[in-house]
Amino acid sequence: MIAACDIHRYRQLGAVGHHDNCTQNLAHALETVGLSAAVTPAPLNLFMNVPVDDSGQLDFRSPVSEAGQYVALRAEMDLVIVFSACPQDMVPVNDMRPTDAHFLIA
Repeated sequence: MIAACDIHRYRQLGAVGHHDNCTQNLAHALETVGLSAAVTPAPLNLFMNVPVDDSGQLDFRSPVSEAGQYVALRAEMDLVIVFSACPQDMVPVNDMRPTDAHFLIA
């Protein structure tokens, strides 16, 4: 439901100067393996808590996930996947404390 954050989103939120964002994280990650994306695809935000309120508006809330919870996914084709630990620290989706993302590819 939420587009990848970018410099424009952070400016709208009042950020001054550079702020890490998922759009640039994707571009940098792809660049390191010699790839690029014409557009930034919609992210799969697994642990965000953004319900739709009674008026149809999105409500950015603190996460309800807990340390140690995880999601297991299985790729059924060759792929390039990019993970970005969401750097959002201006709305409560990361409880105002972004953290590192840990992953295992087996």
